[in-house]
Amino acid sequence: MAKNIYGGGKQTNINGLKFEQETDLQDALSNVPGYEIINNVIYYNGEYIGMLAKKHDLYKLILNPRGINYKEYISKQLLPDEALFLEKTNTIFIIEKKFQNVGGSVDEKLQTFGFKIYQYSKLFDPLKIKVKYFYLLNDWFKKPQYKDILDYMEINGCKYFFNEIPLNFLELPN
Repeated sequence: MAKNIYGGGKQTNINGLKFEQETDLQDALSNVPGYEIINNVIYYNGEYIGMLAKKHDLYKLILNPRGINYKEYISKQLLPDEALFLEKTNTIFIIEKKFQNVGGSVDEKLQTFGFKIYQYSKLFDPLKIKVKYFYLLNDWFKKPQYKDILDYMEINGCKYFFNEIPLNFLELPN
């Protein structure tokens, strides 16, 4: 049997994790002058500005302490690759990362953004927190066959970036 070097199946998590580690928001922010992150809490020039959360930490660090039990709003937990909550603007950025080296199920996952935005909005609406949902993609998605879905995402208010997130998009102080 040939070794799977492209991803998909059993290799999806390994390849996806590598991509996520290379694009980790905490590491990126820690390298920007003035930023410090301690236990998922973000400080800029010593002042608290927000929180970072991955997967289950969204509930543990952001929703549960604010009295939100997800079961009262949605039927299944959403586990974002990364989330950035900014207190000053009362905005949560939900970051989904998609890595692909061959065609597969990730192709179709891009099309679920509308439902995900709807679900996240239901979770954060009681707190009056604005939801900004976007994708961080690798270069695989620059291929012509993704033009339609990328256009559709853009038209419907779902941003996407390739390989890195412009920090100014995240409305962070600088």
